[in-house]
Amino acid sequence: MNGFLQRHADSVTGMLSGFDRVRFRGTLRLLANVGGMGAFLAYIGVLLKDFKQYVLEVTDEVRCATEALAAAANRPLLFMQRPSTCKEDVARQIAQRDGITEGLICVLSAVEVLWSYDIHRDRQAKMLKLVPASRKCLHYYHYFIHPVLGFMHARLATWFPFTMHLCINGREWLGRQMDTAGIGYVRRDNCFTHLDDLPPAQELFDLQLKTDWPATLDAIARQVNPVHQKIFCKCPVDYYWSAEESEWASDVMFKSRSALTAIYPDLVRHGMLSLGSRDVMRFLGKRVPLGGGIDQSFKGEVVSDLKERPEGVRVKHRVKNNAVKMYDKGSVLRVETTINDPHDLKVYRPKEGDKKGAPKKWRYMRKGVADLHRRAQVCQRANERYLESLASATHTTPLGELARKVCRPARWNKRQARALNPFSVDDARLLEAVNRGEFALNGFRNRDIRAILYPTTGKNKQEQRKQAAAVTRKLLLLRAHGLIHKVPKSHRYQLSASGRKIITALLAARRADPATLAKAA
Repeated sequence: MNGFLQRHADSVTGMLSGFDRVRFRGTLRLLANVGGMGAFLAYIGVLLKDFKQYVLEVTDEVRCATEALAAAANRPLLFMQRPSTCKEDVARQIAQRDGITEGLICVLSAVEVLWSYDIHRDRQAKMLKLVPASRKCLHYYHYFIHPVLGFMHARLATWFPFTMHLCINGREWLGRQMDTAGIGYVRRDNCFTHLDDLPPAQELFDLQLKTDWPATLDAIARQVNPVHQKIFCKCPVDYYWSAEESEWASDVMFKSRSALTAIYPDLVRHGMLSLGSRDVMRFLGKRVPLGGGIDQSFKGEVVSDLKERPEGVRVKHRVKNNAVKMYDKGSVLRVETTINDPHDLKVYRPKEGDKKGAPKKWRYMRKGVADLHRRAQVCQRANERYLESLASATHTTPLGELARKVCRPARWNKRQARALNPFSVDDARLLEAVNRGEFALNGFRNRDIRAILYPTTGKNKQEQRKQAAAVTRKLLLLRAHGLIHKVPKSHRYQLSASGRKIITALLAARRADPATLAKAA
């Protein structure tokens, strides 16, 4: 069990983890580049001089089909004059007003920017060229209540290359799953404050990851744009689906709002004052130099900010375009990992498009739905690491009691192990090395710790063997004190639950300044 849940077991009923909001992007990959778009036009026999007239005719077909779709369902089609208007609020008000429980709610339209193409006249070459260009066009927002997914919307551009976005909510989906399974619940806004039976509800949440995403999303796309097959009848082009933005939330459900309110200020204070940029990067699996600072190869910014919202206070830590955030929702503490750029993360997979059966390797994570299951795993571990760090925010066990065991000699496998001195340079470096965030997922090996403790690796094999033997002795010392354990049938090690708590507390005390310690005293 997570250390945070253990720490607050008396006031917590459980934790529910799964996707919150996911925004899928449908891309016609053939038309997503100049070469492909040009080949498509040549295949269907459209000259560049007729490009504008052709796309205008196709756009009219899409607009007429959308208007007919709204009219057939007897639902309103409204144009949004102000881009700042929240379209979701408008759709929910219409659904409540008209009592819509399933099917199309409304279609909202707005003129927005789209990445598309234009025709450039090259006077020197005396020819027309197809070039990428940013332009404005009409976008349709279809809001409806899906029989399985619940409240959702689809955004369709009416101009080539007809990019589509589908936005779903995992909690909406779970609510319908539990209704079908007969599991009682209490829902507040976008979270569940009470579940009659938590384990089956979590199993239903986990089933969402086994969805056939291409088939499910293609079926919705055909409803949103019924003339798609007609437009591409000569050259069939299907959507490639990717998760452009995803939010994976872990909701810790407290027995009462007062129980969460009593500890939340301490959690906020811990998040803003105790967690620095290096800690945030570790939560998201980034490597950080042991000697301090940020890796020189890192190009971006790490931001932690505090924001007070109507429903509560939100703490957010962002690394480039990915973030971990925490906020309270009544009696629910939500920790959420948002992934907008998965390329910084890794997935064990074969090379894309490889037909020779090359072995799998750790490669960058793709936005495509094929890696959505791995994305969920990474987000869940990030949430757990963040909650584990919050476990020490209100921990009442004195540091002396935590450190008593490791600061004494120990026996392990009939051998005597010396006491640790966390305030010595060598032992502190060792503790910081094994506590690094990138090792939380897959553990660490001798060579990983050796690269940290001995950054200038020996040039000859004899020196390398000496360094490997030294690291082996250090790891045996940590095993003797119960701080780490060996992963069965591997050369990897991981921190034990008590080891993570003890090491985190010792390193925090080592970094504390005299003023902070005096105030605590």
